[in-house]
Amino acid sequence: MKNIFLLILVCIFLASCNTESLKPTNRVIFHKTHEPKKSEAPFSDVVQVGNMFFLSGQVGMDHTTRKLVAGGIEEETKQTLENIKAVLEHHNMEMNDVVKCTVILSDIESFSAFNTVYKTYFPQKPARTTFAAKGLAVGAKIEIECIAVKK
Repeated sequence: MKNIFLLILVCIFLASCNTESLKPTNRVIFHKTHEPKKSEAPFSDVVQVGNMFFLSGQVGMDHTTRKLVAGGIEEETKQTLENIKAVLEHHNMEMNDVVKCTVILSDIESFSAFNTVYKTYFPQKPARTTFAAKGLAVGAKIEIECIAVKK
């Protein structure tokens, strides 16, 4: 009898709890860019849904000069990842918050060189898709987009 009484009390307590704060949010936020020179771009750097952040693709462009960095796939990969890092930091996140990347190379033969640099930025090994495409924006050798989850 005590167990039934206790069960009833627990059920009443749970029914009276405010569970609104436990429900996931589906609110979508289109964040403005943190790069003043990109303010007129026709896309958002980041779109947030709850605690998930969908980052637009980044290329190896130095945002102070608005030009691709010189030095080939390795240097463009470093700059691309530094650009992603800057977007994440602007939203109080870090590279460890990235859970998925999509990588587009202009030449699949660059895969090994790209991968050597990439591994140094993502020791947590997020899920990844990599493929090659002809003709990336601004003549880039690489573009990376990613999804991050804010803790």
